[in-house]
Amino acid sequence: MDQTIKKGGISVQTEHIFPVIKKWLYSEKDIFLREIVSNACDAVTKLKRLASLGQYDAGDETYRVDVILDKTAKTLTVSDNGIGMTAEELDRYICQIALSGALEFVEKYEGENKNNGIIGHFGLGFYSSFMVSDTVELVTKSYTGTDAVRWVCTADGNYEASAAERDGHGTTVIMHISDEEASYLEKYKIEEILEKYCAFMPVEIYFTAEDDGDEKDEKKDEKEPEAEKPVNDTTPLWQKNPSDCTPEEYKEFYRKVFHDYREPLFWIHVNADYPLNFRGILYFPKITNEYESIEGQVKLYYNQVFVADNIKEVIPEYLLMLKGVLDCPELPLNVSRSYLQNNTYVSKVSAHIVKKVADKLNSLCNVSREEYEKVWNDIRTFVEYACMRDRKFYDRVKDSLLLELTDGKFVTTADYLTTAKETHENTVYYTSDKAAQAQYVSMFEAQGMQVAVFERQLDTQFLSMIESYNADVKYVRIDADVAGALKSDEAAAEDKVLSDLFVKVSGNEKLKVAFTALKDSGVPVLLTISEESRRMEEMMKMYAMSGMNMGGAFPLDATLTVNTASPLIQKLGTLQDEKQEKTAAYLYQLALLSQRKLTAEELQKFLQDSYAMLDLI
Repeated sequence: MDQTIKKGGISVQTEHIFPVIKKWLYSEKDIFLREIVSNACDAVTKLKRLASLGQYDAGDETYRVDVILDKTAKTLTVSDNGIGMTAEELDRYICQIALSGALEFVEKYEGENKNNGIIGHFGLGFYSSFMVSDTVELVTKSYTGTDAVRWVCTADGNYEASAAERDGHGTTVIMHISDEEASYLEKYKIEEILEKYCAFMPVEIYFTAEDDGDEKDEKKDEKEPEAEKPVNDTTPLWQKNPSDCTPEEYKEFYRKVFHDYREPLFWIHVNADYPLNFRGILYFPKITNEYESIEGQVKLYYNQVFVADNIKEVIPEYLLMLKGVLDCPELPLNVSRSYLQNNTYVSKVSAHIVKKVADKLNSLCNVSREEYEKVWNDIRTFVEYACMRDRKFYDRVKDSLLLELTDGKFVTTADYLTTAKETHENTVYYTSDKAAQAQYVSMFEAQGMQVAVFERQLDTQFLSMIESYNADVKYVRIDADVAGALKSDEAAAEDKVLSDLFVKVSGNEKLKVAFTALKDSGVPVLLTISEESRRMEEMMKMYAMSGMNMGGAFPLDATLTVNTASPLIQKLGTLQDEKQEKTAAYLYQLALLSQRKLTAEELQKFLQDSYAMLDLI
């Protein structure tokens, strides 16, 4: 049996919804002006579309939107010469909240073409004006030539509509700013909002401030009036084809949008068609040093209307140092974070951006190598971090990753390994501190071996990541295995006496002693630890676990390499008892000092032995 008692639609009383609109419609109150101005641009866009379809004879008509601030009258006015509304349309689109005229217009004139640039926020967008106003007037006249209509509504939702006079078609919205929102009567405030939200809207916008409180110039009337200039750029650079844009235009656009006096390193012009349909320009900014903030700024637009800053859902987290603009007409104007996080279109845009960045890096490396090498150290941290976060990104750019060498040159890993094939195949030797490890660098270079430079904090993790991706290539610091890396000039015989001597003076019974013969190195002994052990120790320090480093002593796999070709080592074998032991201890301390900072006890012992050595002179 049907138990239905009554059916109907939900109705909302205006006295209840208006306080909600006034306080909660948008999280940022400044957006009200974006909504009203974008409505005005929308009205012009509609009329232009009708003209292109032969539904309206535009003649030589010039379209514009005027924003007029009158501080004395406490009004902010937005006026356009667009499509306008009849009395019936006014009742349908304005008096019934949230009924968007754009949807009806698109269905009538555009069919399935949803991406025509018509914003269509006559509805809640228009009512954002009540966020700052206690009364809103609207005077409109349809392009069809019907009589103009005036509509006046107070903040409690009560309105009156009457006949009016208006020169020409279009709509004028007059907002009577409430006392609580008096800041919106300041010229600088309106200029700030227009610059942020309306800088690239598709119709020329002109701003006039009447009686802005400034002292009037007595000779003002004697001066020739200045030519009007729109506050916006109706054809932003991202709307053009990349082939039509010059480098200076890209740089000027960057300075204008981001107010950054430094030139960007390079840029990526994205012009994606079906099925994504979005455009934009992304810049790699110039970073002064590696400790500078690397957070960029990507501005999101909807058909040239500003939506938000730093939309992290559209740009992958590891590319957030980028600066740029993205115009995504597939997104709603009032987009939410939750919408972005769960939207398939957004994820596809993000993936496309990653591909475009990788393509740009590869293009620079292969086509503009000299330019690429100049900017490599500026982008290196970003690229390494991106590779660590996204294996697919690494796979795309791995052949464009450069190694900086100690002589200042740059090579790819493939080039490095080709050169090293005969001496150290599939092994990249590197330095983490050119100054501290200069002794090792000179030894490698003396044998014609290239040494890469990895001096940044991120490098150790990056190298471990690369090895996990490609187990065939190893990265070894130059002080990790000198005896194995460098070619001996002659066979070096094991000397158990010297081996036992150095184990004794080191105080480490587990110390390994190896022998090599490097005649021109000038180095008697070298102390090393394995690459794996050192990386583990560095990781421990990173996680505040350095206490496992045995109070500053070397790990158990520390190796002392004795250069039997050194005159000092040859002389050491001839010394007797105490003198031999003191000399060996001093040599060990020098080797220790060249590897790391001494502990307080080690430094005290080193100074004592240094003074003792002077006594032997």
